[in-house]
Amino acid sequence: MKTGRVFGFGDSTFVALENLDLQVDDGEFVTVVGPSGCGKSTAMNIAAGLLRPTSGQCLVDGKAVEGPGPERGVIFQQYALFPWLTVRQNVEFGLKLKGVSAPERRRIASHYIGLVGLTDFADALPKQLSGGMKQRCAIARAYAVDPQVLLMDEPFGALDALTRVRMQNQLLDTWSRERRTVMFITHDVDEAVYLANRVIVMASRPGRLQEIIEVNLPYPRTDEIRLSPEFAAIRNKVWHAVYTRSGQSSSNKEE
Repeated sequence: MKTGRVFGFGDSTFVALENLDLQVDDGEFVTVVGPSGCGKSTAMNIAAGLLRPTSGQCLVDGKAVEGPGPERGVIFQQYALFPWLTVRQNVEFGLKLKGVSAPERRRIASHYIGLVGLTDFADALPKQLSGGMKQRCAIARAYAVDPQVLLMDEPFGALDALTRVRMQNQLLDTWSRERRTVMFITHDVDEAVYLANRVIVMASRPGRLQEIIEVNLPYPRTDEIRLSPEFAAIRNKVWHAVYTRSGQSSSNKEE
């Protein structure tokens, strides 16, 4: 991804991203952190094809992104489920648009519903699900259309702390089996380190790549890893990059 993005407001312009040059390898899990206004969501929306850069380009498997496509699954903080459809129908929705036969749709949906632990709720409506279950349904729906890349914009931001940890573990379990390429945006430094192979730290005004921090911790990730000195050292390095180099004090940080 090599992009720039400029927004206009009246007689002035606002540079959201500048000279962002980032490569994510196949099967890699990267998290993106940075202060508010650093262009994290703008970068993801460009990768998703929901925005076009004013300069540069975004490539997926060597092809320029011109708009949304089935090779990229997008998961937002708000679950965006169809409230009148069951879990199974929500997961089957993208497959139906692709023209997949009904028996094959059901087989694929059942596989991914089971993968995220919602088999017993396959016929439930979204209003009957907890927040974490809704997000698992959204993840299953994204996986079902077989995307090369999963783009996740603070998907666990609205969840309580316990549910958030459970969802992190569930996501890593699913990723370890399927090995999709994941770009995951978060404000939570602990979450960024716990999930990722690499943490992408962005700086703001204008949004740009500040530092890439390797997370040399083994998978599967466990509670013991969260409490390890190695985790603490990487977390502190990311924290310093986000909140010290960006000019934000810890009292102004966003969780």
